[in-house]
Amino acid sequence: MLLQPYNLMAHSFLLFLLFSYIISTNIHACKQTERSSLISFASTLSSPPLNWISIDCCCWKGITCNQDGWVTHLLLPFKGIKGGISPSLGNLTHLTHLNLSHNSLYGSLETQFFLSLNRLEFLDLSYNLLSGELPFSLLSSNIRTVDLSSNHFHGSIPSSIFQRASNLTSFNVSNNTFTGYVPSSICLHSSPFVRLLDFSSNEFSGNLALGLGECSKLEVFRAGHNNLSGLFPEDIYNATTLEEIAIPLNSLRGAISEKIVNLTNLAILDLYINELSSELPFNLGKLSKLKFVNLDFNNLEGALPPSLMNCTNLIELHLGFNNLEGDISMLDFYRLSQLTKLDLRVNSFTGTLPTSLYSCRSLKAIGLTRNHLEGQIQAEILSLKSLSFLSLGYNRFTNLTGAMKILMSSESLHTLLLTGSFVGEGMPSDDDMVDFDGFQNLWMLSLAYCDLTGQIPVWLSKLKNLELLSLNFNQITGRIPSWLGTLPRLFYINLSYNRISGRRQTYPPRRLSYFPGLIDLSHNNIYGDIPTEISQLQLLRELYLNSNNFAGVIPDQISNLKDLEVLNLSMNHLSGKIPSSLVSLNFLKRFDVSCNNLQGPIPTSTQIQSFNTSSFEGNPKLCGAPLPNKCGPNKGIDEDNENNKDSDNWLHQLPWFYIFAALGFIVGFWGVCGSLVINKTWRYTYFQFIDTMNRRLRG
Repeated sequence: MLLQPYNLMAHSFLLFLLFSYIISTNIHACKQTERSSLISFASTLSSPPLNWISIDCCCWKGITCNQDGWVTHLLLPFKGIKGGISPSLGNLTHLTHLNLSHNSLYGSLETQFFLSLNRLEFLDLSYNLLSGELPFSLLSSNIRTVDLSSNHFHGSIPSSIFQRASNLTSFNVSNNTFTGYVPSSICLHSSPFVRLLDFSSNEFSGNLALGLGECSKLEVFRAGHNNLSGLFPEDIYNATTLEEIAIPLNSLRGAISEKIVNLTNLAILDLYINELSSELPFNLGKLSKLKFVNLDFNNLEGALPPSLMNCTNLIELHLGFNNLEGDISMLDFYRLSQLTKLDLRVNSFTGTLPTSLYSCRSLKAIGLTRNHLEGQIQAEILSLKSLSFLSLGYNRFTNLTGAMKILMSSESLHTLLLTGSFVGEGMPSDDDMVDFDGFQNLWMLSLAYCDLTGQIPVWLSKLKNLELLSLNFNQITGRIPSWLGTLPRLFYINLSYNRISGRRQTYPPRRLSYFPGLIDLSHNNIYGDIPTEISQLQLLRELYLNSNNFAGVIPDQISNLKDLEVLNLSMNHLSGKIPSSLVSLNFLKRFDVSCNNLQGPIPTSTQIQSFNTSSFEGNPKLCGAPLPNKCGPNKGIDEDNENNKDSDNWLHQLPWFYIFAALGFIVGFWGVCGSLVINKTWRYTYFQFIDTMNRRLRG
């Protein structure tokens, strides 16, 4: 009897919960008109299906409703859906958030569509295939965030489009093809609360109009990768809340004003590749929050302001390719403890490497190529434990052997570019360097254009991670050592324009994913036949054997190089006829067999005969288009070819494979090369090729 009141109370409580659930469910059940509109939208899309099956559309994935059953959120990013934006979505008049980004939607945006969605606060249609011009009704009074980036929108964006957008905080139309002027006076005509404006990667032109100074809340302004010109806008310095200014790759000119010190929150200043001139602001160091500065490729001049060393939050400083000058050894880098990248390439700085730079323990990359620096590399550089990229080319440094002995102990160093420095010294080859296991992580080394004497040093044989080696344009003598073939990761090597002699050869290199397969043995004294084994190198795209003493016939097997784009065999002693099989090289862009002893008809094909006469001149017995002399009887040519195949002359001198002359400038300063494409067949074929040549040499 005592338990009955308790059971009655529990039963009543359960009924209350059930009743509350039923009421709650009824409240949130979506309106039939909303459900129909969503189904109509889904029916226009292609794979994958959205699997909207249940009766209540408020339970569908990507859908959120309010307590009255009106759809307020439609969020379907990264779903792989394809199709147009159905006008039926315009019936979702209570929609506040629409996100269909990172899909494959196409078509244009209709004016009526956005007139209906006047409650929209958040719109993200980025990373689709949408096109057309922006409708005037795009921005309503409730809209806060708009992201239309990475589509195919075009046309101009009139300033009047912002008139109703009184609550706009973020507007991103980057990576489209908009033209005309960047909209001006956005904050004056619409919302005073705009925090982000991104117009980058379009085709905007003309002056960057005034009006940014009215944006009292603006934090990020981006308009890079356009065709903007005229003076750098002065009123930008009135937007005192700015944290980022990014307007690279334009043609803005003028000076960076001292007024920039008004932007006390500025952390990112990115203006590389413009036409800015004059000196850097003297009080630039007052911007204590600066983290990233990139002013590469401008016309800046004068010395670096000492106040810059007060920017203790600097992480990256890029001032390369300007006309800056002054003794950098006088600058105090001690306070830049967070600095990771320093780029002062191609300026006119003087002095020695600043000893204070070695206190920047976070440094990962230093670029000082093409200045007027001198002195020696000090052992203190080893305190930079994270240093992985060091480019000191085209300066006046001395004591290369001492520098290499020091740098060998840098465990993190993977790129060392000393091109054009230490001129006229000897190649470092001390015995103690052979015994020391240094440079264990080094994968790129350039000592090109140094006019170094001596031989290829043995200590290079221990660099098991070396991938690119450039020793071209020196005075290196002796033979190519056989141990070069044992370096497991070496795929590009340039020993051209030296005094290397002998017959020893190592395996050719592999290739980078974005480097073409290229062999350049030009301008040397190599003699003998062109080895037929070279035809097995299926990845080869460019082959230069010109300006040597090759004899015999052009191997018919070269036609196996189906991806070949360049073939230069000019200025040799080749005889016989041009193999007709070369007509199958469909990708040839450059072809040159001039100044040989070739004879007979030029193969009849659009590909071969499309090259001009200079590609064939200097072969008196060669005939046929495009040469003016017509072909006669060709008796004896086949016999000549057969005789030439028996030539036993072989390679006298084998300099190596050409990357480019100045390696320090092909490789981007910070980018230092991507992942390898390692092809086992390619490597195995190379070894076969070398083995065949070595057997014939011994014979």
